[in-house]
Amino acid sequence: MSYVDRNLLEGEEVMYRARLHRLIFLPPVAIAVAGLAVAIFVNAIAGAVFGVAAVLVFIPRFVRYMTSEFAVTNKRVIVKVGLINRHTLELVLAKIETVGVDQGVLGRIFNYGTIVVTGTGGTKEPFTNIANPLGFRKQVQSEQA
Repeated sequence: MSYVDRNLLEGEEVMYRARLHRLIFLPPVAIAVAGLAVAIFVNAIAGAVFGVAAVLVFIPRFVRYMTSEFAVTNKRVIVKVGLINRHTLELVLAKIETVGVDQGVLGRIFNYGTIVVTGTGGTKEPFTNIANPLGFRKQVQSEQA
C-alpha cells in the first residue's frame, strides 16, 4: 500500500496521481550504450566498467522513481519523495496559493518539468522531473474551485 493511500483522511479520495518522468533513466541508459560500444570496439573489460557505472547510476534513480508519489485528493495535495531520507508535503487545498510549473524546451517536448507548490505564508516546495506537470497543476486548480 502506498504512502498516499495509507494517509488518506476520512472521506478523502485521490483525484489525480503523478509520477516522476522516465527520462530520469536516460543517463544510465546512455552509459550502458556507451559501455556496449566500448566492449564491442575496444575492450570487454573497459565495457564492463561502463556497465558497472551504468548500474551504479541506475539504482538510486530507480529507488527515487519507485518511492516518489504525487497526488491530488479532494481535500489536499500529498507529495512523498524518498525511501530512507523521506521528504513529505501535505497541504490542504485551501492553503495553496499557487502551483507553478517550470519547463525548459526538452521539458515541453517530453512533457516533464518542475512543480513549485506555494502555500499561504510563502512556503515554496519545488519537485523536479514530474511527468505531466501541467496536468498536476490543472487538477489542483480544478479541486480548489
